[in-house]
Amino acid sequence: MASIPLKKKNITGGKAGAGRFFQQWGMFFRQFVKHPGMIGSVIPSSAALVNRMLDQVDWHNTRLFVEYGPGVGTFTQAILDRLHPDATLLAIDLNLDFVAYLEAQFDDPRLKVVHGSAADVRRFIREAGKPQADYILSGIPFSTLPDGVGAAICAETRAALRPGGAFLVYQYSRYVRRLLAPVFGRVSDELEWRNIPPCRMFCAVREEALAQAA
Repeated sequence: MASIPLKKKNITGGKAGAGRFFQQWGMFFRQFVKHPGMIGSVIPSSAALVNRMLDQVDWHNTRLFVEYGPGVGTFTQAILDRLHPDATLLAIDLNLDFVAYLEAQFDDPRLKVVHGSAADVRRFIREAGKPQADYILSGIPFSTLPDGVGAAICAETRAALRPGGAFLVYQYSRYVRRLLAPVFGRVSDELEWRNIPPCRMFCAVREEALAQAA
């Protein structure tokens, strides 16, 4: 299956900015209709949700940020706006239409878009020439994944993170917490009401390795 060819566009501010919003929303809606089990909501994430999720990141010390299911780039652009000049954003999506859309819309050498499953995150990180990720962000709807896939993604994510790194997850239910709790030492859970629908925000931290006793 080939990806859809899209012409790159540089759209900024005013009417052009509004045009990009409606273009993104149209793409998002079409993909939701085609693949409802792969997309958590028919409406892209709000700016309030994006900011609260990304405010948890230590951007100064982040050199590899991974995004699962970037879709039309609602978080992708905000991540790039905050990302260190020497850092890398690795975006992983199973949907070839979204992959093609992102490649057409973003012209930033820090962004690497790959087609594949989040369960293969460690392979993608190795192929990018990196050891481990500092942060991994996901909006994948875990409650709709086939049996065992969500648990496998969580386990692979923990292994892909450096000690002290965090898995940031936004969802519309608490289902994912039962998958995070067995593999992460610390999991927090908050709610962002300024999103349609209101969205749960999870932060699962890979605990630092314990120092060896002298």
